[in-house]
Amino acid sequence: MKKLLTAVVPVYNESATLEACLRRVAAVDLGPDLDIEIVAVDDGSKDDSLAILRRLEAQLPRLRVLAHAKNAGKGAALKTGFAAARGDFAIIQDADLEYDPREYGSLLAPILDGRADVVFGSRFLGGTHRVHLFAHYLGNRFLTTVSNFFTNLNLSDMETCYKVFRREVLERLDLKSRSFAVEPEITAKVARMGARVYELPISYSGRDFSEGKKIHWTDGFEALWAIVRFNLFSGKIRRLDRPSPGAP
Repeated sequence: MKKLLTAVVPVYNESATLEACLRRVAAVDLGPDLDIEIVAVDDGSKDDSLAILRRLEAQLPRLRVLAHAKNAGKGAALKTGFAAARGDFAIIQDADLEYDPREYGSLLAPILDGRADVVFGSRFLGGTHRVHLFAHYLGNRFLTTVSNFFTNLNLSDMETCYKVFRREVLERLDLKSRSFAVEPEITAKVARMGARVYELPISYSGRDFSEGKKIHWTDGFEALWAIVRFNLFSGKIRRLDRPSPGAP
């Protein structure tokens, strides 16, 4: 019986790139033993994103569309998408064209062969990438370093979109953050549940603000508080059960 990967796609005002992104995800070939579904969550978009999603839902059998009546933030969209995911595994996919779905296979490999519970795709370990905005690079490195201090993980890119989870991990996350602070929240929680975390290089076609990039310097303060909050003050997290050797 085929295993299923769910690509969870939070969407907010991404009409310029949304269709191309989702068609790339739907076209991913994961081999004969793995299938894919797409759960796209429109987070109260003010452009044509929801209309595009509804049209694509009728054209792409693998796509399911959910919608928030009002904008609630990336974390809220992910929470909705995770709750609807049917897959044995899940990956986060932004609705722009910064990340390449053709890399799903390599990101899944450590989970499929039983080595990992969670895989982060790092933009800083190699791979082809557009030159980053320097301020964003510094902010990312700073937040990743602070996060590593609290989690005792040695990540190079905590803020990456591409995070892949075994279903057992997904079911324990219970996301609270509604904003971009969801990234340090996820990182803190997978560390605290004892997940085996791997990190692999990915390509990255970053965009700037004129092209629709949404994260701002104020999000850094939210991320700092999230690092402290979810490592020290978020209550107990049930430790992850280890799969049997060789089982994903």
